[in-house]
Amino acid sequence: QVQLVESGGGSVQAGGSLRLSCAASGSAFSLNRMGWYRQAPGKQRELVAAFTSGGGTNYADSVKGRFTISRDNAKYTVYLQMNSLKPEDTAVYYCKKELSGVDYWGQGTQVTVSS
Repeated sequence: QVQLVESGGGSVQAGGSLRLSCAASGSAFSLNRMGWYRQAPGKQRELVAAFTSGGGTNYADSVKGRFTISRDNAKYTVYLQMNSLKPEDTAVYYCKKELSGVDYWGQGTQVTVSS
């Protein structure tokens, strides 16, 4: 079992920054195949940034150059640094970990960007 707890969401003005954290617990595993997704009202959940199975990173085109995913293996925590935020970044951000073919999700954290 994997438990994921996100934190760090909030409300900011356009151009601002936020850092999200996702703390994992429950089993011993690598932080590969773990990342951030978001879901805006009326839209499907989409990938924002994630670590691949090989430890590389994937980013949505819409966030490249603005968002950075990072991790602290000792703390079992994955971060998402979000800079130059735009109103279209407004969404609930979820952390996901894939382990042995099962997707585990956190409860989500709201990010609201005002213009």
